[in-house]
Amino acid sequence: MAVGWGRCCSSRAGPALFGFFRSLLGAAGPPPLSGLRAGRAAAGAEMSRLGLRMHYFLGRSSVFSFPKIRIIFWRLHHTTTPRTCSCSKTVSDERYKDPFKLGRKDLKNLYEDIKKELLVSAAELREMCEYYFDGKGKAFRPMIVVLMARACNNHYNNSGEVQPGQRSVAIIAEMIHTASLVHDDIIDDADSRRGKMTVNQIWGERKAVLAGDFILSAASVALARIGNTAIISVLTQVIEDLVRGEFLQLGSKENENERFAHYLEKTFKKTASLIANSCKAVSILGCPDPKVHEIAYQYGKNVGIAFQLIDDVLDFTSCADKLGKPAAADLKLGLATGPVLFACQQFPEMNALIMRRFTLPGDVERARQYVLQSDGVQQTTYLAQRYCHQAMHEISKLRPSPERDALIQLTEIVLTRDK
Repeated sequence: MAVGWGRCCSSRAGPALFGFFRSLLGAAGPPPLSGLRAGRAAAGAEMSRLGLRMHYFLGRSSVFSFPKIRIIFWRLHHTTTPRTCSCSKTVSDERYKDPFKLGRKDLKNLYEDIKKELLVSAAELREMCEYYFDGKGKAFRPMIVVLMARACNNHYNNSGEVQPGQRSVAIIAEMIHTASLVHDDIIDDADSRRGKMTVNQIWGERKAVLAGDFILSAASVALARIGNTAIISVLTQVIEDLVRGEFLQLGSKENENERFAHYLEKTFKKTASLIANSCKAVSILGCPDPKVHEIAYQYGKNVGIAFQLIDDVLDFTSCADKLGKPAAADLKLGLATGPVLFACQQFPEMNALIMRRFTLPGDVERARQYVLQSDGVQQTTYLAQRYCHQAMHEISKLRPSPERDALIQLTEIVLTRDK
């Protein structure tokens, strides 16, 4: 799968930067990329000199030692905008350029089916639980799940049809995701979500907690109804990761070399775990091969991390109207995301702001200006491109099919979205 990466250029990092981002892909990553200023041997030597180490986070324990250099900046050849996907065309049929059209059939009546799972006699609780299931969401996670189901089914026995159990996983994934949004909004004291008031703002925090709990309980009942212990084990891991991820977000690291590891681990647990494990669940239902299960998991993990990285970029580059929530929300919550951590390499004075979680008057705007003056947004975008590249590498191991190609195309949608 040809990829048009350009040369790596940094006045201080030199060839080491290629080695740094290559380590994201691990030993099983894609073939070496062409057009580099120096070969891999030179990159390795430079890495040793700078002491760069990175063990890519795979949902297990990891060490991420952030490079101690003032500027880490690399560009992709022919990249004209920060979020332009530099990957060459890999989709064989232009009809499937839009994955959402391909998966629309399987997601028909998705929200109506979710509401059937939320049957409750109390009118107020029902209204609260159905509040976000109004059909106005992107349904990004269910879309990935049904496309992965079809791709795995096609790979195993040439059957492109989605099994009832696989569609149930898509429904459960959206229910778990929505329950986590309800709880997140309570913790963050958010007042808007998807362009309208949050559940906690309308009904209060106590009732919002119960609404989120009820959605999770309904998802658990639907999960048990699938009747497969392996699927139950995989998807309950998601709920554990969501809780652990929230605790990681509440904490911070004083050592700047540990901050990025902390950030990536939190990103996996809060965002990518749901996508990764949902993809794995439908692959288990559709194919007995553990290698396929790992492909599905790795695709979901890499796309999920890339999705959140771009989300963190949009917090600085998109307006509130497009986001459906306030801009610079993460800074206001005291969170140092990718753009901030990269910017800190250029502006070390940001360390003090990060450690006090932007609590003093003027801290939020000051940090925002540092990010916009730095290469933090571009570098976070390029990091997301690397994760999407790895996702493409993984899914390309499956047999060609329209759904597999749509999953490849979905990586470009992740990178170029503006809300």
